Amino acid sequence: MHSRLCITRSQNAPAFTLVELLVCIGVMALLLGLLLPSLKGAAGAGRATQCKNNLRQLGIAAANYTALYNAFPCAIRFDNSNGQFKQIAWDWVTTLSGQVISPGPLWEFSNNPGEVMQCPDFHGSSTSAGDPYTGYNYNTTYLGGEASFPAVGWSSVRRGVPLAACRRTSTCVMFGEGGWKSGANKFMRAPGNSENLPLNLLYAGGQAFRHAGHTHAVCIDGHVADFEHPRKGTLATDPLLMQIMSFSDNGFLSDDDSLYDPR
Repeated sequence: MHSRLCITRSQNAPAFTLVELLVCIGVMALLLGLLLPSLKGAAGAGRATQCKNNLRQLGIAAANYTALYNAFPCAIRFDNSNGQFKQIAWDWVTTLSGQVISPGPLWEFSNNPGEVMQCPDFHGSSTSAGDPYTGYNYNTTYLGGEASFPAVGWSSVRRGVPLAACRRTSTCVMFGEGGWKSGANKFMRAPGNSENLPLNLLYAGGQAFRHAGHTHAVCIDGHVADFEHPRKGTLATDPLLMQIMSFSDNGFLSDDDSLYDPR
C-alpha cells in the first residue's frame, strides 16, 4: 500500500512548464559559457608547460654535446661521402630533396627526441621538406656554425662564437619557437643581420608567439625564458613584417642582437 502511494504521488507530480524548461536550458548554457574559457585556458597552459619542458630538454642535449665536443652543435653543414650528398642540420640528416637519412647530432643526447622536437601548439608542416617534427629553431647567427650550399666539409662552416667567449649565458637564447608567415623555421636569426643575409631570409628566422601571445626560449645556461612582446627589429619594413614574418604573430625577441649574442 505504501509502495502504491509513492507511485501515485510520483505520477501526479507537476511537469516542467515550457518557461521553466527554457530557464533551465538558459542557466546551463550560461554555466557552460563561463566554464569553457577556463577549460581552454587550462589546456593552453598545459601545452605551454610541455613546450617549456621540450626546450629545457633541448638545452640539456646541447649542453651534453658541448661538454663532449667543446663546441656548440653545428646548425647545418653539407657532406658528400660514399656518393651521397647530405645536409646535416642540428635536428635531421637529409638528402637535398628532403628525404630523411637519420636523426641529427642532438638526438643521441635526448631521452625522448620524438616528442621533444615537436612544439605541442604547432600543427603545420615544416618549412624544411621531409622533417617529421618541427616547431623549434636554433640560434644560427651566433651559436650554430653554418655552411653555405654547396660547400662541403667542416672547413666551409662559418663557426659560431667559441665557448670560451660566451659571457652572457643567462640572457643568450639557444633554442626557441620558430615561426614566420609560411609556418615554422629551424634556423633562428638575430635582427642585426651580422651574417649579411638577404632580408627576406632574416625575417623568416623569427620566433612564433603562439602561446596566447607568448613565446619561450631556452638560454645557454639551461633556464627557459618567457617573452610577451614581439619585436620588429631595426631593419624592419612593412613588406618584411607583413609578407615574410607575419608580425605580430611572429617577431624577434629584441630589436637588436642583445638576446642573441653571448659575448
